[in-house]
Amino acid sequence: TKATFYSSLTNPSMRFVNSLIYASVGVAGAILVMGNGLSIGRLTSFLAYAASYAKPFNEISGVLTEMQNALACAKRLFELIEEAPEEEIETCLQSEEDKAFVAKGEVTFRHVAFSYQKEQPFITDINLSLRPGEHVAIVGPTGSGKTTLVNLLMRFYEVDEGAICIDGVNINQLKRDTLREQFGMVLQESWLFDGTIIDNLRLAKPDASEEEVVAAARLSKADDFIKRLPEGYQTLFSSTQAQLSQGQKQLLCITRLMLHLPPMLILDEATSSIDTRTEQKIQDAFMKMMDHRTTFIVAHRLSTIKNADFILFMKEGSVVEQGN
Repeated sequence: TKATFYSSLTNPSMRFVNSLIYASVGVAGAILVMGNGLSIGRLTSFLAYAASYAKPFNEISGVLTEMQNALACAKRLFELIEEAPEEEIETCLQSEEDKAFVAKGEVTFRHVAFSYQKEQPFITDINLSLRPGEHVAIVGPTGSGKTTLVNLLMRFYEVDEGAICIDGVNINQLKRDTLREQFGMVLQESWLFDGTIIDNLRLAKPDASEEEVVAAARLSKADDFIKRLPEGYQTLFSSTQAQLSQGQKQLLCITRLMLHLPPMLILDEATSSIDTRTEQKIQDAFMKMMDHRTTFIVAHRLSTIKNADFILFMKEGSVVEQGN
């Protein structure tokens, strides 16, 4: 932000100074012309020279703007390259125990605290206990910590204080790959790679048969629009072309999850881009999908959260209210 601000300031400042010079030459020349000390032709020449003199400086300041942005980007890029790889904590389970771990779905947050910047506390003293198969909806204004809570659960960030346990096992004792295999996610931002539609759907279950893929697509109501594509399930998807709407992309992500259902689900605004009519059609499929699976639902629509076992209302990193 600072780099963009200062680089954006350079070019206008330079142009302002050059405009002042141009105006000063014009005023001084006009006074001389009125006193017969300078002809109008010479004044015109001076003004032309002043404009020509300023042009290279304006162009240089434009290049400096781009350089400033490039340096800021390069700094972040090198910081990423030099970042130390994530290391597993020494208290991890033995590899055999780790591989054999399959969650039943009991999740506990014990006095969890987390902040992105140490001097600014964000999430403070979160306590939550979920039995296997329960559904919790997390609601609240933008920036209240809903998605951060999910990121802590998946260990995209480590908690500063407290502990998160699954079936009584601290998630720090599980390897990240093992932990994340226990969850299925549908996010607000749909992620599809360049390839066929069927390859995108098979991402979580590469050995799925075409019949299984079609059955999952019918449950999510994605089958109708997939069949209308030029080559159906074999249609090539490209992220650079506007082939599908945001709602259709989100339906593909839901289909992907329905094809491979792990013990726990995270639905982060999973139907935000889908129209209300289609959402009503897939509600039954959603309920079947969530049956006997611990589910975290981040949502704003009442229709998505009204069937949850309980609702957490978050504000500024804290649970303000909870109930049904």
